[in-house]
Amino acid sequence: MSSPLFLGFDLSTQQLKAIVISSDTHIVHESSVHFDNHLPHHGTDNGAIHGEDGEAAAPVAMWIEAIDVLLAQMKSAGVDFTRIHAVSGSAQQHGSVYWSSDAPELLKNIPSDKTLEEHLCPGAFSLQDAPIWQDSSTTEECRALEAEVGGPQTLADLTGSRAYERFTGPQISKIYHKDREIYDATHRISLVSSFLASLFLQTYAPVEVSDASGMNLMNILTSKWDDHLLNACGGPSLKEKLGPDPVLGGTNLGSIGGWWMRKWGFPTDCIIAPFTGDNPGTVVALSTPGDALLSLGTSTTYLLAAPPSATPPKRMTTSHLLSHPTTEGASIIMLCYKNGALARSQIMERYAAGSWDKFNELVEQTPPGNNSRLGLYFPLIEIIPPNVQGQYLFSTTNHSVEPVESFPDEAHPRAILESQFLSIKSRVLEILPHDAPPLERLILTGGAAGNPTIRQLVADIFNLKVYVARTKEAGSLGGALLAKYVWWKPQQTEGKNSYTDMRHQDGDSVSEVATPNSHVAAQYEELVEAYRKAEEWVVARSTKNTL
Repeated sequence: MSSPLFLGFDLSTQQLKAIVISSDTHIVHESSVHFDNHLPHHGTDNGAIHGEDGEAAAPVAMWIEAIDVLLAQMKSAGVDFTRIHAVSGSAQQHGSVYWSSDAPELLKNIPSDKTLEEHLCPGAFSLQDAPIWQDSSTTEECRALEAEVGGPQTLADLTGSRAYERFTGPQISKIYHKDREIYDATHRISLVSSFLASLFLQTYAPVEVSDASGMNLMNILTSKWDDHLLNACGGPSLKEKLGPDPVLGGTNLGSIGGWWMRKWGFPTDCIIAPFTGDNPGTVVALSTPGDALLSLGTSTTYLLAAPPSATPPKRMTTSHLLSHPTTEGASIIMLCYKNGALARSQIMERYAAGSWDKFNELVEQTPPGNNSRLGLYFPLIEIIPPNVQGQYLFSTTNHSVEPVESFPDEAHPRAILESQFLSIKSRVLEILPHDAPPLERLILTGGAAGNPTIRQLVADIFNLKVYVARTKEAGSLGGALLAKYVWWKPQQTEGKNSYTDMRHQDGDSVSEVATPNSHVAAQYEELVEAYRKAEEWVVARSTKNTL
């Protein structure tokens, strides 16, 4: 008998990817369809269509055609679909798909001689272009939603985030208030993730809890839809349009639809598990609760998989709190910074002769704490802290924080690294409850993850062992692992069937690259308060200048 395989998808902004893994978690196949290159007739630019006033959307037909094309590629490459025992995936967060009243019947009865696109488009959808995360046209709806509940902090306390233009609740609200005909013609609203699961089930799939956390519609503590928020965004009918309360990843949603069996040869007992968002998908691919992920790309993103604790993490207007995809009571703390690689590169060009080797040399020549110098660098208008821009330099001698005009050139490389990471550390210390279990590991991803000097400095500032991922396709790998989990879980004894248990059996998908120096780590603990004072000064000055 052939060993089982598990299929994971990742529908990102620019492409659809698939990974097939074996039961021992080895990747046996990878495929992708790039929307602009492979499907140019849909007219997208980097996977999106941009309209007026910040609108951004993607053709639902393009996503569906990409599935048809990808499956054909996989078949040509020799993938044996009869061995696929479960399917799951991840998708770009916040985007929404609007099904028509004809959708249930169309989904249920797909002829074997038709592609998905031929049969479902356009009739299965009340809105042909799905609003996506790049959309920034809903500022009015965001402010109205915050006002409805008592302000941004109240909404963050309730849903895990203040209102954001890209979030699904404000997007739905815009359609409800400004395109009522489309809204009334909509039978079901899916996230991009639950839209994909619906295609494989050939019936509506519920939204998954972690992806639902990016909607401003779910109570983050109960993982249930909040009726007050639903009514504010879509009136009394929205609850029915969204379907049942969100479900955990690893839930068995049922067997794959009949069209997939007839057309591609999937087995009758192939399980469909909930699809999640791309950030939660990365979390489940590379970590388990108790780990943190730090992505050092164009932007800087910090994702902390916080274990269950009696006291929930603090919700803030500058961070996001998401439910964990697989572990009830666990959560994901998410911080997003705009000034990541760009700011570091500018310092490298300006003060290290355009050389990362020279940059590293200058960092290593200066001591931790940078001889009592602290620099904050925001070439772009920042998200955290909000709406600040510019370069701010401080002296931190004698436990005071005083602005200064300049630094020696050689001080800037260490200064930018220390301030970027102390900003994250200061917030994590504030967000995590006092009874939270200690963190175990920090996993680096992104371009700067290969820099040994940055690796060591990260280890020292966070006082954690640092690891790097062995794969760059974390989203689709996370989907494949969620597929494996729904198949693996029922075969284990009670109490030994958690996602963490499965990952411990699998072995690590990361490698250790740096260990903290306890003496240096203690120095950085003392610098957190100095960083907070410097940031408060910057925010106060920025606020004063805008008045």
